[in-house]
Amino acid sequence: MLKAGICAVALIGLASAPAMAHGNQVDITVQGDQRCISSNDTPTHAIGQFPTRGNPNSFRAQEISVCVDATPSQTGRVTTQTNASGVTLSGIPIRPGTAECYDPTGRGGFSRNCASGWHVEGLANARKLGMDANDAHVDERGLYHYHGVSNGLLEAAQGTLIGYAADGFEIHYAGSGVQSSYELKTGTRPSGPGGRYDGSYIEDWTYMAGAGDLDECNGGIYQGHYVYFATDTFPFFPRCFKGTVSRDFLGRP
Repeated sequence: MLKAGICAVALIGLASAPAMAHGNQVDITVQGDQRCISSNDTPTHAIGQFPTRGNPNSFRAQEISVCVDATPSQTGRVTTQTNASGVTLSGIPIRPGTAECYDPTGRGGFSRNCASGWHVEGLANARKLGMDANDAHVDERGLYHYHGVSNGLLEAAQGTLIGYAADGFEIHYAGSGVQSSYELKTGTRPSGPGGRYDGSYIEDWTYMAGAGDLDECNGGIYQGHYVYFATDTFPFFPRCFKGTVSRDFLGRP
């Protein structure tokens, strides 16, 4: 665990709901210009039973530690290639995207061969990907992570604050009070899986400036500061970033 810095928050809990329950351990410290979050990757709530039919992996509590900018500012550039969107106050990674793409030869119609150019959208395929009741599941290393906002995730929120993005900006959840500016395309897909645009793939969505309250990174002004928002509709969490992304969110997660 990290040593206490200027500011420290410790959240320790034990889930009592059905399914698998573990004790959450997380430290959040601010040291100089860095905010660092370390945890045992165990949420404050019970998690589903893994493996599942759609997910062959087993949950494994494990130490994770990431640091982000404690005083983020917009750089004028947008970063899109990150291994996660951020981390919750309970120390759980936020990863709305998936590594899967449409592949007619793959199990369930998709695989990690992305030659088709159609990327599978996580929440739209929650059952196929074996997510639990909290819109989360585990990867091949047993790392538990969220694809969307759930009641379990909100247990550890502080007001509307639920976590920090890869570039250090806060992530807030305001329910139906904030709307993203992404809309489903109309018509049918010209290639790949074909069929109508229904949200099953990231490419089914398009950003329409002004269609909602938020910019292309799901960001907006809250209490005089730029922050990102988690929304009930696509993209659910920020998937691009306007500040300096931490090295901990670049490359392999």
